[in-house]
Amino acid sequence: MPIMKGFPPDPADRVTLANWRTQPYSSWAFHHVREIVPSAEIAHDPENVWELARGAQLVSNEEIEAVLAGTQTDAVVVLHKGRIVHEMYRNGMTAGDPHILMSVSKSMLGLLAGCLLGKGLLDLDAPLTSYVPELAETAYAGATVRQALDMRAGVSFSEDYEALSGPIIAYRKAANWNPVEPGDVVPDLRSFQLMLTEPDGPHGGRFHYVSPVTDLLAWVFERATGTRYADLMSEHLWRPMGAEKAAYITVDRIGGARAAGGMCVTARDLARVGALMCQGGARDGKSVIAGTWLNDIVHNGDRQAWVEGDFHDRFAMYDMCYRSKWYVHRGEAPLIHGMGIHGQYLFADPTRDLSIALLSSEADPVSDHAFAPRMALVRLLQAAV
Repeated sequence: MPIMKGFPPDPADRVTLANWRTQPYSSWAFHHVREIVPSAEIAHDPENVWELARGAQLVSNEEIEAVLAGTQTDAVVVLHKGRIVHEMYRNGMTAGDPHILMSVSKSMLGLLAGCLLGKGLLDLDAPLTSYVPELAETAYAGATVRQALDMRAGVSFSEDYEALSGPIIAYRKAANWNPVEPGDVVPDLRSFQLMLTEPDGPHGGRFHYVSPVTDLLAWVFERATGTRYADLMSEHLWRPMGAEKAAYITVDRIGGARAAGGMCVTARDLARVGALMCQGGARDGKSVIAGTWLNDIVHNGDRQAWVEGDFHDRFAMYDMCYRSKWYVHRGEAPLIHGMGIHGQYLFADPTRDLSIALLSSEADPVSDHAFAPRMALVRLLQAAV
C-alpha cells in the first residue's frame, strides 16, 4: 500500500496516532516514530563510533528468508565476534533508521541499572518510596528497586494489548501513544503511577509483568541522579558503547520517558548492544557494563518465580527465567534475550559471541506465533557457528 506517499498522502494512507500500531501503517510507523509521538534524543558520540567490520556469512540469505517467511520482519543484523555477518532490511527501512524496540526498551533499562549501580548511583535494596515518596499510598509501597527490576512487584495491572478500554488505555494516553478523546482527563506517566493502588500478591513473589513498573524505574533513576532518563542512557550506555547513530525515546506531555517501550534505535546499534553483552560488557578492553552485572543476569534469575509467573505457560518448552528485564534460557551455554510486542528481539549468546537483532511490525502485538521462527533462526545461526 502507498502508506505516507504523496504531498500530502491520501487520507486513507496516512499514519496517525490512532492507527500507527496497526498494519499496514506500522510497517512505516515503526521506523518513523518521532514523526508521530514526541521524543527525546539519546545522543551518541560521532567521534567514538564502534566500527563494525564485515565477516563471512554464516548461512545464506535464502536460508534466512525461508526461516522468516510469513513474518513482518523489518530488519535483521547478526554480529559474530563483533563482525557483521548478516544484514537485511525490508518495508522501506534502511540501516540509518531507528526502529521502535517496544519492550526491548525494558532490557535497555536493565543494562542502564547495572551501569548506575557500578558507579554507586543506585541502591537496589532501597524501597522505591525512598526515591519517589509520592508512591507511599500506592501498591508500590514496600517494593524495592530489585523487585521492580525483576518484575516481582505486587502491583495489579492488566497487560491486555487488545483491550479497548480500562487502565491500559489510560496508560497509553498518558504516554502520548493514543489520541485523547473529547472530555478525557489524562494523566502523565508519573501521575499515572499514583493511580496503581491495588496490590496483586506480595512483593518479591511471582514474576508479574507490569509495563508501568519499568516507567517508574526511569523516574527512580532520574531522582537518584538528578538527570533525565534520555541523558542517562546517552551518558552511561550509548556514548561509551560507541553507537553509530543517536537513538531516541518517546516522552509524555511533561517529558517523562516511556522506558517500558518507547526506545528507538538502529538495527546495527541494537546488535552492538548484544555484542557488548557477549564480550563481558567491555568494548576494546574498557568496561561499559560491569561483567558482574551481566553474570548476575545470567545466573541469578529465580526459576520458581518464573514457573509461578505470567509467561511460563507461553514458553513452557523453554527452561527460562527472568532477571533485570532480560529473559534467560538456562544451561551450559545460556542464551539471553530481550523481547517486545509486534516482534522485536535481541538475542545474545556469549558462548558463541553471537548477537542477533530482529526488528518487526507484526500485526499481532503478542506475536507468540512469530517467536518460533525467530528461535529457529537463532538455532540455525548457532549451529553454523
